[in-house]
Amino acid sequence: MKKLLTCLLTLAMVLSLAACGGGSDAGSSTPNDADSAGSSDTNTSDVNTPDSTPDAPSFTTIEEGKLLMATNASFPPYEMTDDSGNVIGIDPDIAQAIATKLGLELVIDDIDFDAALLSVQENRHDVVLAGLSYREDRDLVMDFTDSYATGYQVIIVREGDTTIAGTNDDLQLVDADGSVLENIQIGVQRGTTGEIYCQDAHGADHVTSLDNGSVAVQALLNGQVDCVVIDKGPAQEYVNANPGLEILEAEYVIEDYCAAVDEGNTELLNAINGALNELIADGTLQEIINKYIAAE
Repeated sequence: MKKLLTCLLTLAMVLSLAACGGGSDAGSSTPNDADSAGSSDTNTSDVNTPDSTPDAPSFTTIEEGKLLMATNASFPPYEMTDDSGNVIGIDPDIAQAIATKLGLELVIDDIDFDAALLSVQENRHDVVLAGLSYREDRDLVMDFTDSYATGYQVIIVREGDTTIAGTNDDLQLVDADGSVLENIQIGVQRGTTGEIYCQDAHGADHVTSLDNGSVAVQALLNGQVDCVVIDKGPAQEYVNANPGLEILEAEYVIEDYCAAVDEGNTELLNAINGALNELIADGTLQEIINKYIAAE
């Protein structure tokens, strides 16, 4: 009888220990247990992976949380300064809208046009918006966004003076009796496509490159150049502000305006392009342009 009682007690202790051990295994967090149970631990891990957070930015900028923009604020209405010295215009407004969509603070630096192009290539700025026209040679050293506007190069001349005849490679200076004059001198802004087109068509000797559009127009008013080749938007602003000037009817060149980032910065380019196309689709971009350029 004692032996039977001892056996029963021993068996009870064994069963008790087995039950405790089984409870410990069920609460285990080993990978095998998670896999076999199909538990929520696996789902939680998936949620925390970068691929499962599509709103997280996949690009980097020079300064975290900021979008550094280079421009040249002497190109109204695309970029200019107000009475307080703030850079305003079509490009700053577009850049601000893009930065907002990307969750970034926009910082604008007003520098020379050719310096703005170089600054992006040297990673001192993230992006350049400066009435920038797409060209294949520029595309070799920068990556361009989709076009957001069409640019028209036009010719500004003095009213009632000798006239300019022809366009592009046959641009000629004609006096009052119809005689073609030699040594036409064309004013342009340094670093622009207007400078490139005019130098290619007429030779560097017939092109005067100046720091910005306003200086080129002043040179025209002073008689230092015979005409100025510049984009239509700025040309209209300069003519409106300076009596005695007019724009020839025919366009000199038609081209596309884009933003640009450093060559190979694909992640930032794609992010800006995505935001830009959203602004085009929802009408915001056209509203910005209409704010500065009255419909004709």
